Amino acid sequence: RVQVVESGGGSVQAGESLRLSCTVSGLSFEDYAMAWFRQAPGKEREGVSCISYNSGRTYYTGSVQGRFTISRDNAKNTLYLQMNSLKPEDTAMYYCAEDVGACSASWLQFVVGARNNWGQGTQVTVSE
Repeated sequence: RVQVVESGGGSVQAGESLRLSCTVSGLSFEDYAMAWFRQAPGKEREGVSCISYNSGRTYYTGSVQGRFTISRDNAKNTLYLQMNSLKPEDTAMYYCAEDVGACSASWLQFVVGARNNWGQGTQVTVSE
């Protein structure tokens, strides 16, 4: 079965950086688009960024555009999210997920709405 393990979260101050990692097993990682999602307390889970199977296409939600960079290493079955210039509003539990389809804003909305199983996530807390 598919397993995802997110890591790299932590508590930082505004303006600092973190790099999240997500290791996936149980599927052909290189065949799937991958994405990062986040859920803040009291809010719905939202799509943050996605990347196509071959890294040829990426998408970022507007609030993180220019600050976050998604990447993947298919040889290591690992997805990354480099987060720079972090803001308090980035505070959330971050999750990664794979799915069939092509990376896009609508694909992110589809995945977050249809998916029932998520990993344990990694907590990111940004203070003023």
